[in-house]
Parts: sequence; C-alpha cells; structure tokens
Amino acid sequence: MDRIEEFIIRVVDFMGKMMAFLLLLMVLNVSFDVMMRYLFHNSSVGMQEMEWHLFSVIFLFGISVALKDEGHVRVDFLYERYSPRTRAVINIIGTIFFLIPFALLILCGSYAFVHDAYLTHEISEDPGGLPFRWLIKGMIPFSFGFLIFSAIGYILQNLRIYREAAK
Repeated sequence: MDRIEEFIIRVVDFMGKMMAFLLLLMVLNVSFDVMMRYLFHNSSVGMQEMEWHLFSVIFLFGISVALKDEGHVRVDFLYERYSPRTRAVINIIGTIFFLIPFALLILCGSYAFVHDAYLTHEISEDPGGLPFRWLIKGMIPFSFGFLIFSAIGYILQNLRIYREAAK
C-alpha cells in the first residue's frame, strides 16, 4: 500500500511541476499580449483565449496538487484541535463520501459536453480565435479523473497517518 501511495505522490508532484511550467507560459503569454496591446496597439484574440485556456488547465489540475499538499480549504480552527487520528478519519470520510462522488459526477456529466464539442468540431466564436475548443473542454473530465486518482493517494496517506498515530 505504501508503494501505491508513493507512486501516486510522484505522479501528482510531476503534474504540479507541469502546472508550474504552464503558469510560466501563461505569464509570458499575458506579458506578450499586454506589450503588444499597449506598446504596438495590436492584439490577438488567439493569445487572449490562450490565457484562459492555460488558466483553466492550471486550475483544473491544480486542485489535485492542492489536495495532496493539504492546500485545500477547510475549517482549520476546528480541524487543528483534533488529534492526528481524528483528522485522518475526517479526511478519509470526507474524501470517500464527498470528494469522490462529486468528482465522479463531474467526470461522467462532462463526457457528453466534450463529446458534442468534438463531434461538431467546435471552434472559437471570435474571429482569430483558437480552433479545437474540444481540447480545452476535454481537460474537464480528464482533470476530474486525475482528481479521483489523487484522492486515492490522499486516502492512502491518511490511512498511513491513522495507523502511525495508533502506535
């Protein structure tokens, strides 16, 4: 079980590094777009759309990284008062009964959304916008599948904490 947890941690950490790289690309993209707009009075719709595409991917996959790193939102002033075992139980129950069902709902519910965009070859409505909008929409089910993967690692991590606190 520890080897599975370590594998999941490595994969999620790698995804975190990928998101950091995408964040750098997004900053460069925004900087270039701002310079073009204000210095040269020239702007690109495609560059502006790329900004929100990159932001969307960073946000969607960043959720899984935040879960692994305990960077998600919770009521800390209550949570911190509990013992490590109690916190581990709260994390396990919350992940199994709230996080995973929600992620499954989005994963299954977004399939038709992405499939329709793919079948219609959806593109940007704006002139000069980006083609292949189904690619960015495809990140929704993929990222929530990755969130489930990360949640399994989070459950395993909290099971380990629970076992170690019992000693």
